[in-house]
Amino acid sequence: MAATVKDSDAQVTFEDQQRINKFARINSKLIDCKEELVAKEKEMENLNDAEEEMMMLDGDDERIPYQIGEVLVEMELEEAQAALEKAKEFCQEEIAALKKRQETHKETLSGLKTLLYAKFGTNINLDQDEDS
Repeated sequence: MAATVKDSDAQVTFEDQQRINKFARINSKLIDCKEELVAKEKEMENLNDAEEEMMMLDGDDERIPYQIGEVLVEMELEEAQAALEKAKEFCQEEIAALKKRQETHKETLSGLKTLLYAKFGTNINLDQDEDS
C-alpha cells in the first residue's frame, strides 16, 4: 500500500511529503505487526494443545520430550508443565505487546490520514488495498 497523490491544485510541500512517507512506514510496520500477531496466536494455540496433551498423561515416572528452540529434551512431567506454563506466559505478554503496538500504529495512521485528506481530499489515496 502506498500513498499516491493525483495532480491537483494542492502543492505537495516538504512537510506533506514527510507525512506521506511516515504514513507509508507506519503502515508497513502495522502490516508486519499483524503478521507477527498471527504467528504468536498460532504459537499460543500450539502451547495450549501441548498442555492438553500433557494433561492426558497419567503422571507415572514418564519422561516426555519437550522442544526448546530446535532441540528436543526429555523432562519429567512436572518440569515440562512448568516450562510450558512459562512459555505460555511469555507468549501472552508478547501478544499483549503486539496488540498495544498495533493500536498505537492505527492511532498514528488515523491522525496522518486526517491531516493528509484535509489538504488533498480525493486527490490522495491512503486506503489499504487489502483487508485490515
